[in-house]
Amino acid sequence: MTTTRTTTRLLIAGGGIGGITAALCLARAGFEVAVFEQARQLGEVGAGIQLSPNCTRVLHNLGLEEPLRSRAFLPQATQFKHWRSGRLIAEHVLGEQITARYGMPYYHIHRGDLLDVLARAAEDTSAVSLHLGQSVQDLVQTDDGVKVTITDGAATTQQVGAALIGADGIHSVVRETLWGRQNPRFTGNVAWRALVPAGRLPAGLIPPTAAVWWGPGKHFVHYYVRGGELINCVCVVEKEGWTTESWTQPGDLSELQQDFSGWHSHIQQLVGGVDKDTLYKWALFDREPMSGWGKGCITLLGDACHPTLPFMAQGAAMAIEDGAVLAGCLKRFGVVDGLSRYEDLRRARTAAIQMGSRRNARVFHLSGVKAWLRDRMAKRAGHRVTDSLYRYNALSVAEQGEMSGAS
Repeated sequence: MTTTRTTTRLLIAGGGIGGITAALCLARAGFEVAVFEQARQLGEVGAGIQLSPNCTRVLHNLGLEEPLRSRAFLPQATQFKHWRSGRLIAEHVLGEQITARYGMPYYHIHRGDLLDVLARAAEDTSAVSLHLGQSVQDLVQTDDGVKVTITDGAATTQQVGAALIGADGIHSVVRETLWGRQNPRFTGNVAWRALVPAGRLPAGLIPPTAAVWWGPGKHFVHYYVRGGELINCVCVVEKEGWTTESWTQPGDLSELQQDFSGWHSHIQQLVGGVDKDTLYKWALFDREPMSGWGKGCITLLGDACHPTLPFMAQGAAMAIEDGAVLAGCLKRFGVVDGLSRYEDLRRARTAAIQMGSRRNARVFHLSGVKAWLRDRMAKRAGHRVTDSLYRYNALSVAEQGEMSGAS
């Protein structure tokens, strides 16, 4: 067993979007960062995600604007539609108007493409080392930091750093080590995700927007990724009896077709064009916001501390914001005080997003008079809902000393 020692080095468990973004932000703040990811390669994990101005602000600041624009799709609007008639319920303009309003663009991007952009940036950053096929097995706090046991399946090493950031996802080993096992609650929703090659559909069938189709007990979201080559679909259905919480569980196309039988013809064509090799389903579980994230020189980030249902399209955005605020706090307040300050600045905002996503899970699936009232309110909501969300500047929170909530 070998031991690596340093007093300026930070350790990150998890090399996903949140972990690598945090590493890049911390490197810019003057720290040396080692990232340990259990996957042996960073591949095509997941499908599409939405990157709103509150997180593209961070990514552009890291110098990633050019590679993001080359991989992403810039939608013109978000549209809310009736599940059967296709009637436009409400529309929120994006495109150039969103950039002008918030100073940053709104992207749709394949999760694998974003991860590749981040990994390439990490490889080009001398202060960041990315270790694949290595996972956290054990950890212990010391007088001047933390000692982490890392395994690659065949051998173990000990890594020592001034702090450990657990960015190891919804099944976080770091969180469980700190706080014990916490049982989640099944929401009664099962989500499908799939990709549709745009060439399989009639030209012009799917507009350059993000569309959210609301129906009784179900909803269907679709938008372009990979520069318009693919259409990402996320389809959520209320059902019981299937509770596998995994993004990599293959789905059955005939079951998806049955779930959305009777929906608008555009939905039928999308489902019919699904690439079966990209079809997965997973049960959606909910977790209560945590009152505390870390202890001493160990903290959490992203899904490890605030896993969020996919009904506000803010899961990745919150992890990206976390990385920027964490770096700002550690640079300004030092490691121990900075970790505490980081949590204080992030808990209320991320909890509000968790609760908002939980609320949307109910609102999207209303029927009857309640759905009619929801549709009327959606037309009037406009930018009131998104202003406080999108204007948040994670780059300046620590410097301004803000105790930021959802605004």
